[in-house]
Amino acid sequence: MKLEILTPEKSLFKGEIKSISVPGKSGVFMVLRNHAPMISTLIKGEISFLTKTDQKENIAITGGVIEVKSNNVVVLADV
Repeated sequence: MKLEILTPEKSLFKGEIKSISVPGKSGVFMVLRNHAPMISTLIKGEISFLTKTDQKENIAITGGVIEVKSNNVVVLADV
């Protein structure tokens, strides 16, 4: 699964991941490979993802949007 995390200023991450957890309006949710297509708003919290090499990464955000489609995940985040 490919992930790209962008802010208005720069790209924070671009690469292959195994999973990602994000703070949605109704609670934290996880996206895994072959997830159904979706778009959701994000609230203040922490994005947590597991890279293809099993390294856990965390990024604090103040809000944003996530789009999941065909094993591509794009997060437009405010930090």
